[in-house]
Amino acid sequence: MNYSYLTNISYNAGIYIRLSQEDKDKKYESDSESVTNQKEILRDYCLKNDFNLVDEYVDDGFSGTNFERPGFIRMIEDIKKKKINLVIVKDLSRLGRDHVMTGYYIETFFPENRIRFISIVENYDSIKNQASNDSSTFIIACNDYYSKQNSLKIRNVLDSKRKDGKFIGSKPCYGYMRDPKDKGHLIVDQNVSKYVKQMFEWRANGMGISEIATRLTEMGVPTPAKYKNMPLCKQVIEKDVWNIHSVKKILQNRMYTGDMVQHKQVKVNYKSKKKVALDPTLWVVVENTHEPIIDKEIFRIVNRKRDNHNRTVKKKTDRPIRLLEGLIFCKECGNRLGVTYRKNHDYWSINCNRYARDPIRGRCTSHFYPYDYFEEEVLEELKSLLSSLFKDLSIEELNEEIINKTNSGTKSLDSIKDELEKEKLKTSSCIQTIYQDRIDGNITLESYKMIVSSYEQKLKNISDKLEEIDLEILKRKNNANKIPNYTKKIKELLNIEKPNRDLLFTIIDRIEADENRNITIKFKYKILEDYTFKYIDKNPIRNPYGRCGKKHKL
Repeated sequence: MNYSYLTNISYNAGIYIRLSQEDKDKKYESDSESVTNQKEILRDYCLKNDFNLVDEYVDDGFSGTNFERPGFIRMIEDIKKKKINLVIVKDLSRLGRDHVMTGYYIETFFPENRIRFISIVENYDSIKNQASNDSSTFIIACNDYYSKQNSLKIRNVLDSKRKDGKFIGSKPCYGYMRDPKDKGHLIVDQNVSKYVKQMFEWRANGMGISEIATRLTEMGVPTPAKYKNMPLCKQVIEKDVWNIHSVKKILQNRMYTGDMVQHKQVKVNYKSKKKVALDPTLWVVVENTHEPIIDKEIFRIVNRKRDNHNRTVKKKTDRPIRLLEGLIFCKECGNRLGVTYRKNHDYWSINCNRYARDPIRGRCTSHFYPYDYFEEEVLEELKSLLSSLFKDLSIEELNEEIINKTNSGTKSLDSIKDELEKEKLKTSSCIQTIYQDRIDGNITLESYKMIVSSYEQKLKNISDKLEEIDLEILKRKNNANKIPNYTKKIKELLNIEKPNRDLLFTIIDRIEADENRNITIKFKYKILEDYTFKYIDKNPIRNPYGRCGKKHKL
């Protein structure tokens, strides 16, 4: 590749330093691999070659297989802002160990952004036509192979420690702490273990999980997230407030009986952070490895109570399904709004399921509506909207407008498909070139297998995406074919006194209600724009149908 456009310009350099956790543990390499020494080497190189050192980008403790690193991301942003035009690393493995992504940045991203790239150890310089540059592909592949082998070695060591009953997690469960004399051994944390005991006692005596969470919050007991200074997540919205999930997790944790339970989940592969849960039969359990907080009999009683409760729950399958049930959603949290029959007062109501399950902790807000009045208003507004639409617009015009929208979306997918087809052809060509190199004896069989596997995976990913796009295009074309029948359904809705569920589910995608009593109707296929109206309380008292209830059509 010709980089002559980079030869006669002044260079604003950015030096990139990365040190992974594994590198920190290699004492024999610490002198050359440490952040400090990498900086010294790179700074000295800039000084000797008269480069203007603009900035230093450091990722300390980050894996080379993952490119979501703060220092690296900041460097890429500065490249896009034209702040630097030269990137220097100590060796290629510092840039990354995933050969696909590392190759992309060296061969594609840097040249496209007119960035000169230098790796000191391998004597790689992107503007020079030299033999050492040609070996970079194999070095990158070897770095990736090294990461894979290193991952396997670490996994084997951790498996051995698990089987020996050693704790290998990042943080012990609430109530325990690491033994200062042996990090693989757990000891009781006297600061919070008393609260764990209290939870089990309350539950064994019949107290509900929601009430336990409420009491702990009122007592000011630190939550696991706050005590361990954990970041907020989907289950943990507030660090100071106990929730049902946190209490359940503690009550179901066998670790409190003195048994070490590990390997509950595993990473998809050495390049991914995603984890999948394992079946309990695959967990690694070693009994009596540490001091118990809870007696095993108490633990058995508490969890037997839970199992018995689960077995005696009966689903209410004998009640009628209301007309809009399954279509109504909460605007704030996205959960479905539940439709419930209140037997004591003989009327139906609507409320947010998330709020109803845990109202004290404020996971959402009340979205209470009397169902029958809600249904009446939705149907009135729906008929009014559709009547005005058909008054000003014919069926044929409406069909043509929607089909044009659908075809426009299909054209956009066709454009994406063309780009993927080009990428597929390019990848296939690379595989053919590598195969020819193998036939000519330019590379060994092991190197061939190592390099070609990544291209084959890339080819598979492209094929999968193409298949998804073809399926989406087919769906859109099918939708276009359904449009005439769809608009006939709308006309049918206008001609009957009360529609059935099948008709409404054919036309409406969802109905959203917010905490300010605004109702939004969203239509399928985008045949109409979202329509919002204000719900009006016809009878704002708690039982909206009066003391004697209301007769309703089911």
